[in-house]
Amino acid sequence: MPRIDLHTHSTASDGTDTPAELVRNAAAAGLDVVAITDHDTVGGYGEARAALGELRSGLTLVTGAELSCRVRGISMHMLAYLFDPAEPELDRERELVRDDRVPRARAMVARLQELGVPVTWERVAAIAGDGSVGRPHIATAMAELGVVDSVSAAFTEEWLANDGRAYVGKHELDPFDAVRLVKGAGGVTVFAHPGAHKRGETVPDAVIAELAAAGLDGIEVDHTDHDAATRARLRGLAGELGLLATGSSDYHGSRKTVALGECTTDPEVYREIARRATGAVPITAV
Repeated sequence: MPRIDLHTHSTASDGTDTPAELVRNAAAAGLDVVAITDHDTVGGYGEARAALGELRSGLTLVTGAELSCRVRGISMHMLAYLFDPAEPELDRERELVRDDRVPRARAMVARLQELGVPVTWERVAAIAGDGSVGRPHIATAMAELGVVDSVSAAFTEEWLANDGRAYVGKHELDPFDAVRLVKGAGGVTVFAHPGAHKRGETVPDAVIAELAAAGLDGIEVDHTDHDAATRARLRGLAGELGLLATGSSDYHGSRKTVALGECTTDPEVYREIARRATGAVPITAV
């Protein structure tokens, strides 16, 4: 059975593996297909594709991104696969989100300082490097200071969770616009970790149904933030709405304890994603 992981992050956003390292690690982990889905960017794809060319493993690389969205006051993420990265309207929206990340991160650092946390912008920026700065970089700085025990421990109402004490919003796409834009760029959309309650308020099923009617392709069912009951409920919802049900690790390298391939996508579902896409094609190492 092919092993397919359709949600991973590199140093182009908030992962700790470079795109090349991520490709090599995916091959070493025995994956057959990996999608790099950095936040609001495809900036790591060129390096990843170059690294793929050096492999002889038969690994397939899928281009993607995880788009920052908000609906009815609730933050959510939309995975976009195999779209044309040069399509101007979608590229412009991704750029707006990326441009807002630095002032937003600076504002969160300022809030933490007001709360007595001695985190500095200089340290957060150094952790982020050339990647799209975000909450995981701030959480890493907090963990270094001993304010929290781990990166994930910073994502609570006390600190960085949605509507937490140090949370600051950013420019986010309306998910209905995200579906439209990705479709217009020839891509496929999957709602990421829709049942991740520990991250904050989740999108109601009624809104997911509206998104399905608007062209959403799937929902991420098998994810480490979903317990067994949540996975069963989401799988049933996907069946009711005619949505694809995917599974992915949401790998971030050493920033989280989740391993590559910890959750995977059924090969039939992956083939359907590739069949629907017209903006780009998967690339396989030969």
